Amino acid sequence: MSSGILRTKGSSIVDANGNVVLLRGTALGGWMLMENFMNGFPGQWSFFDKFLEYFFTEKDAEFLASLGINSLRLPLNYHHFEDDMNPMVIKEEGFKHVDRVVKICAKYNIYTILDLHAAPGGQSQDWHCDNPTGYAAFWDHKHFQDRVINLWQFIAKRYKSNTWVAGYNLLNEPADQQWSRLLAFYDRIVPAVREIDPDHILWLEGNTFSMDFYDFSTVFPNTVYAVHDYCGFGFPNRIGRYKGEPEQDVYIRKMYDRKVEFMKKHNVPIWNGEFGPIYERLETNADWEEQNEERYKMLDKQMSIYTAEGISWNIWSYKDINVMGMTHLSPASAWMRLLAPILEKKRALAVDSWAYDDAHLQPGLFEPLHQWFADNVPEKYSKKYPWQWRMHMHVFRGIRGITMAEYMIPEWADYFKDLSYEQLDELAASWKFENCVGRQRLNESPALYATMKPGDARLEGKVIPSTVVEGKEEEGVFELSPSEKLKSQQANAPEAVVVL
Repeated sequence: MSSGILRTKGSSIVDANGNVVLLRGTALGGWMLMENFMNGFPGQWSFFDKFLEYFFTEKDAEFLASLGINSLRLPLNYHHFEDDMNPMVIKEEGFKHVDRVVKICAKYNIYTILDLHAAPGGQSQDWHCDNPTGYAAFWDHKHFQDRVINLWQFIAKRYKSNTWVAGYNLLNEPADQQWSRLLAFYDRIVPAVREIDPDHILWLEGNTFSMDFYDFSTVFPNTVYAVHDYCGFGFPNRIGRYKGEPEQDVYIRKMYDRKVEFMKKHNVPIWNGEFGPIYERLETNADWEEQNEERYKMLDKQMSIYTAEGISWNIWSYKDINVMGMTHLSPASAWMRLLAPILEKKRALAVDSWAYDDAHLQPGLFEPLHQWFADNVPEKYSKKYPWQWRMHMHVFRGIRGITMAEYMIPEWADYFKDLSYEQLDELAASWKFENCVGRQRLNESPALYATMKPGDARLEGKVIPSTVVEGKEEEGVFELSPSEKLKSQQANAPEAVVVL
């Protein structure tokens, strides 16, 4: 039994009895954000229904509970609940598997956080909101925003009495260049949801992929503010490999402190909704074990900070095809055997916008292209939102992450052509818990920290000390906008911005 609907009290989340609740868990990334691009084969809708069913079952919940995990974030795509050609009309059938997973989790004392990961028009410029264009139209069209408010009112009505729903994560990783539109949207959606459900916690994320609260000035009651704390040391060829050097630890801590400054200033709860490294594989990296161990150590540093700070967190993600998940599909599964050739092609072309290593494509191909842009775009015009993306990242997104990736979709779909119902079911069943492999070394960290509280003796000597100076605003750990830079220069001279 739960102890009633969770709420906030100062900087804590508490139950109905006033007991502090630290939500520690993971997320179902890749579950309800999988688009129906596999057209033209028999039984396609049945396949996706089975995919959603097999992806998370009671065995998955039992496993998570065995690690001490007590929360699961459910990333949702609006396409499951509304049709673009029939806007504002909610599809009841879209909630079939959400209801099922919420119920399963409740049985194992796991709270669920409902997260709108993909909104109409795209709330960011990136792929993870199901945006194939690089243009965040959500902010330019009130119609898209109205549809999201309507959807959340429906969700709030459905779950307002459910004590195992921890709350509503209204918009994942928003990215509004103008800032004012995000703040205005929050000013509209919060009271709209509160009209239906005055009790559940609302979870609001910072701007620019949940990293920046620079222009936030006020707080809403009974609201948790969320950051995403990915670190460049956890990715190939970004900012180098983690070696435990003092300056690297300072970077990790500074990145966290900058993101949570707003929450500490206003004494509201902190939730780290996403974090976690990419992991290497034997098939693609001879040095995979050593590099993975470096990333596990970096992750341990991060999680020791979160524990010492007494914040809630949800590591990304629970299940995938051996990229960063706590579990992953077996190499012997039907899914992995069928798609092995195109997965290798995607890796070689570095079209995935997240887990990519493009070092082999730079000489002779992208370095000359990047240089061509640099030679022809004056420096004063070279900054383009999102500010922390340097010019080469914008070029990469357009050429590899969008154009080449779009060309590969029909090729991917052909792998499913003419498959029988039985074969499709076998593919979907690849995602069952019993057909997956646990990433044991990774899972040691959530198991260790899920129930640990601040002051635990096991934290001694592990926590990177903060460099925050009281009374001085933390400066950015990623590129600031021109207006933010001016504010920073005026408030904190000299400026020292670290670019991701």
